[in-house]
Amino acid sequence: MIDREKVVTVLRRRFPGARPEDVAAAANAIVGLEDEWEDVTALEPDLLAHFRQACGDGCYLASTPATTQFRLFRFRPAPMR
Repeated sequence: MIDREKVVTVLRRRFPGARPEDVAAAANAIVGLEDEWEDVTALEPDLLAHFRQACGDGCYLASTPATTQFRLFRFRPAPMR
């Protein structure tokens, strides 16, 4: 779970001139991402290796250090009511 207060703190530091209501709206949107996106990284442990092989030498993923961590998320639309 994303800590909303930490998000607010980061946003305030990064955007010191932002209005409080804009910071609050952005923080709510970021915290709410977990409701719409599902982390599926664990479903494919060799995910980065597959991407690197497929994308070639000019690809951003191919040029990143092996210690870089990437996560894969799948959009989960809201259920129909």
